Amino acid sequence: MENRRKFLQNIIAAAGMLYTSSTWAKTTVSKKNHLLNASRISLHKNDVLLFQGDSITDVGRNREVKEPNIADGMGKGYPFLAAAKLLREYADKDVKIYNRGISGHKVPQLADRWQEDCLDLHPQILSILIGINDYWHKRDGHYDGNSQSFKAQYRQLLESTMTNLPEIKIIIGEPFTVKEVKHVTESWFPEVEEYQLATRELANEFNLLFIPYQKVFDEACKVADGGYWTTDGIHPTLAGADLMAEAWLQMIKK
Repeated sequence: MENRRKFLQNIIAAAGMLYTSSTWAKTTVSKKNHLLNASRISLHKNDVLLFQGDSITDVGRNREVKEPNIADGMGKGYPFLAAAKLLREYADKDVKIYNRGISGHKVPQLADRWQEDCLDLHPQILSILIGINDYWHKRDGHYDGNSQSFKAQYRQLLESTMTNLPEIKIIIGEPFTVKEVKHVTESWFPEVEEYQLATRELANEFNLLFIPYQKVFDEACKVADGGYWTTDGIHPTLAGADLMAEAWLQMIKK
């Protein structure tokens, strides 16, 4: 167990995990009560933590389960693994953890359900991983968006969230791919990187925590091939999900 933990931590360290910035002033949302210098997040008593995103976050969760901290409602991916460790290590905090990721969703679908699946839950901590479908569905001809509309819609979602929940702390996960594993070929590049850049720039603009998942998987692929970490270049295997969970947990202050 200790060797595994050190192995994952070495990958994460090599990726340069903690991304912070100080250009918050660019946003039109009030700066009051927000992180002016993004840093790791401290958990407090009765905090509500929400995971949001697409299939990489969903991973077969039972959507009928509405209560927090229920295994069936957490899915079988990185939110489940991260939540399990948080609930064990911070048992005295009585943290409430929800997963509201939905397979296939893009930023517009997040916006459509944001009131019920985010704002109404009043999270103190919000983790968002979105973007791969915004590119993938456009690539397949099932969506007419582009990286510019993706960034604009994502910005609106962040602004609305911060306006309605002025104390919230947000973690942005970078959408990622693993080359030459099933769906993901060289033809994805460089266009898919525009969506990744958009998430980095938004994290920079709003001074939010950012998880560079692409670097995490790139480093992992130096140890084992891409098929070990993802099933199709996009969806993580169990090992890939644990890699993501360990990267996500680096955002929480010990």
